[in-house]
Amino acid sequence: MKADPKGVLTGEHYLDGDHACAEGALAAGCRFFAGYPITPSTEVAERYVSRIPMVGGIFIQMEDELASMAALVGAAWGGKKSMTVTSGPGFSLMMENIGLAAMMETPCVVVNVQRGGPSTGLPTMVGQQDMMQARWGSHGDYQIIALSPASPQEAFDYTIKCFNLAEKYRVPVLFMMDECVGHMTEKVVIPKPDEIEITPRRLTKLAPEKYLPYKTNGDLVPEMIVAGTGYKIHSTGLTHDERGYPVMSPGTQDQLVKRLCDKIKLNADDIIEIEEDQTEGAEVIVMAYGITSRVTLPAVFKARKKGIKVGYIKMITAWPFPEKRVRELAKKVKAFVMPEINLGQMVLEVERCAAGQAKTYHVPHAGGWVHDPEDIYQVIEEAVK
Repeated sequence: MKADPKGVLTGEHYLDGDHACAEGALAAGCRFFAGYPITPSTEVAERYVSRIPMVGGIFIQMEDELASMAALVGAAWGGKKSMTVTSGPGFSLMMENIGLAAMMETPCVVVNVQRGGPSTGLPTMVGQQDMMQARWGSHGDYQIIALSPASPQEAFDYTIKCFNLAEKYRVPVLFMMDECVGHMTEKVVIPKPDEIEITPRRLTKLAPEKYLPYKTNGDLVPEMIVAGTGYKIHSTGLTHDERGYPVMSPGTQDQLVKRLCDKIKLNADDIIEIEEDQTEGAEVIVMAYGITSRVTLPAVFKARKKGIKVGYIKMITAWPFPEKRVRELAKKVKAFVMPEINLGQMVLEVERCAAGQAKTYHVPHAGGWVHDPEDIYQVIEEAVK
């Protein structure tokens, strides 16, 4: 399916990451946005609200982030591709309803333009401190998909991918930007509508009397309906059977929760996207995501000039974590180096997957600004020794 031309601002533009994200959402077919202003994400909403009258859709400013996430879930069941945007404290408030969206299998996109925390922290300055919260922030067992862009162009491109993944797997997808990417202004090329692939909603073709809301067709993802179109629908955060009716039994819980997790875990190879450079034959692998993946490159290039065999992995998909590839490389390399604008989050996944076969080095930064590439280089040098 190709993009709706009304939502595609084809051409070359000079956009910041927040505005590029809004354009990506419009190109992806997002026609409902509920949100509450919070630095440094507000520009996503401002761009969307300025454009939506020309496209056709709804923007609503809710009273807070809890209500924003609830409105998002409702709009998705009403047939709209929906999105919200927030940052640190607002992300925390959304977590309960993100879990509800996972349990109800609601396709939607939540953008988090990360800033320094905890609490109010550094509202206008960069952080990457919400990465573990993205995976584990709501309670219970569930799987999530989260992507992280490194440029305004990627903010556009991967917002579209977020919507496509949300529709394909019927899951809330998180877009973990950071303040630097959100406020960085660069050239963004928006393709023609017929060059943009859009995943349509998985709507059932069954007659209402034959449809069961949570019965799957063999690929673990049930087909949806649009509420109010003649189908009987019951969707709840309670443990439920194929009818959507609450069934309080261990057997139903086991069957349901395993499927919620398996539809992501068993499709991880198709979901995960990473970029690799010179990883084969490397002694050290540097891994990074978001703005840090760009800051890392001068350190990698310097190390190579010094004769160090350094491979580089840029994580576009943060969750599911690319553990299969890390496990493969851990058998061949001396060490992994991971810089992050936090005091140790995704590096714990690297360490877990390396499982002692290769040493793991972290280059921490508490937030507020990006790393000095020289600090990353020094750790690469230490790792190779």
